Amino acid sequence: MNPSPRLRHVSCLDAQGLHRMAYWEWGEPAQPDVVVCVHGLTRQGRDFDALAADLVTAGRRVVCPDVVGRGRSDWLSDPMGYTVPAYVADMVTLLARLDAERIDWVGTSMGGLIGIGVAALKGSPLRRLVLNDVGPRIQVEALQRIGAYLGQPARFADEQEAAQATWAISQSFGPHTPEEWLALTRPLLKPDGSGGLVFRYDPAIALPFRAITPELAAFGEAALWRAYDSLRLPTLLLRGAQSDLLSVDTAREMGQRGPRARLCEFDGVGHAPTLVRAEQRQVVRDFLIAP
Repeated sequence: MNPSPRLRHVSCLDAQGLHRMAYWEWGEPAQPDVVVCVHGLTRQGRDFDALAADLVTAGRRVVCPDVVGRGRSDWLSDPMGYTVPAYVADMVTLLARLDAERIDWVGTSMGGLIGIGVAALKGSPLRRLVLNDVGPRIQVEALQRIGAYLGQPARFADEQEAAQATWAISQSFGPHTPEEWLALTRPLLKPDGSGGLVFRYDPAIALPFRAITPELAAFGEAALWRAYDSLRLPTLLLRGAQSDLLSVDTAREMGQRGPRARLCEFDGVGHAPTLVRAEQRQVVRDFLIAP
């Protein structure tokens, strides 16, 4: 059985004051080689349990934050603070807390966008970057699909019912055993106080998401391309071969611009690979552990 991670917190600044961001830490606290793994829009840090266990055996400390508004982190009093630039600021605070000599980044979807932002900062400590099924250009169809369920009220009688409901909207993640999917679902849930279970994320994260206009989307894409083009660190781009969020054309363009990311695609998977399956974890591990 894999050892359990340590749950810790760090205080971060926002427009209203301070909020606490939770993070899960694996491995020796004094280990100077750290891998930071950041999850997608409605997920949380325990998504990376399987990958973290692999990386710890390779001598890494692994830190998996719950982005604010998710998991064990605080919810913001002003939901319009749920933005990628604000998340980047939170991660800078976390990296200072870690006091690491060498930092690698694995980011799934939203976590990858945050990673681009952190890597593009002048003096960024990031050494390697893994972008999991995301890039500067995001397909409109994927945004519409996500927006259809984001922030909708949901209550479940038990973990099995929750797992079935989340699987119904998450089959693009690719094949998983019932046990694997239950393990990915369980940390998403918390008691609602009346015998049922609800999601651990703030439904208000949907507000800034739905406020995105075509003009804002175009501005954001241009800013992300500028950030990506400025990168010079080794970059691995993962793509689900059936992804509706990261197009083939965008993935190829990312291989020709900026850090010239190396592309690895996984057949039978859409958005996004969960990095639970051994073949997916091996690709990431080999990239991060290489000299």
